[in-house]
Amino acid sequence: MKQNRILDIVTYSFLIAGALLMVIPFLWMISTSFKLPADQFTKTLIPQPLTLNNYRELFAIDLDFRLLFTNSIFISAMITIGQLLTCSMGAFCFAVVKFKGRGLLFTALLATMLIPFHVTLIPNFIIFSWLHLVGTSVPLWLPAFWGGAFGTFLIRQYFLTIPRELVDAARVDGATLPQIFWQIYMPMAKPALAALGIFTFQGAWNDLLHPLIYMPAAPNTTLTVGLAFFQQQMSHGGKFTVLMAGAFISILPLVLVFFFAQKQFIEGISLSGLKR
Repeated sequence: MKQNRILDIVTYSFLIAGALLMVIPFLWMISTSFKLPADQFTKTLIPQPLTLNNYRELFAIDLDFRLLFTNSIFISAMITIGQLLTCSMGAFCFAVVKFKGRGLLFTALLATMLIPFHVTLIPNFIIFSWLHLVGTSVPLWLPAFWGGAFGTFLIRQYFLTIPRELVDAARVDGATLPQIFWQIYMPMAKPALAALGIFTFQGAWNDLLHPLIYMPAAPNTTLTVGLAFFQQQMSHGGKFTVLMAGAFISILPLVLVFFFAQKQFIEGISLSGLKR
């Protein structure tokens, strides 16, 4: 008992230390966003005095911050919807529908995860350039509706935890496969869908490379690209307080998404690996 208690104390001490290492920079960023420019390098976490001028200046700059934020919300939402829709359909086929070569096809799908996305970057750009879509948001969210190996694998693993007897009973009652998918599997797969949605939204929101390639011109671009340009301007001007205000607003949607879906997220991750 004593050894277990000592082990618990040591374990929790390391966990608390790791949590502090993660939280302190985040708290410093929030604190700096409410400080005066003259106090931006002070070590205090509580601003004295507290000001909102940094946020006012952020929305008053030439770069249309509202439009950048709206573009990022729209593109991230479309990518998330596309992945949830197509990956869940593919996962349903691989988990429930029996057809010849299902295992081999699923293995080939998983093998695509070994291909770096940089390999397909130039071919995709050529295709969208030929379609005259470069400069629009379509190349950023349209590929999400083509499915994905990771999302399909994640949801398939969760679908395998759903009793097969539900499908058999529904088929006896005359339900079709689309009805089984929408009325049985999708409502029961909310934890896995929440987990995939968080992963997808986070990746889409923080993506810098693809918007730089397809939508490099401001203000018709995303928040990540706008903040990258804004960082160069503020670094030369020395106003890190305004930059921290922009960084805080940029990560706020991610924090809110995880906060409202954390229960389903943890449940989906824990249950998606129960069956092979």
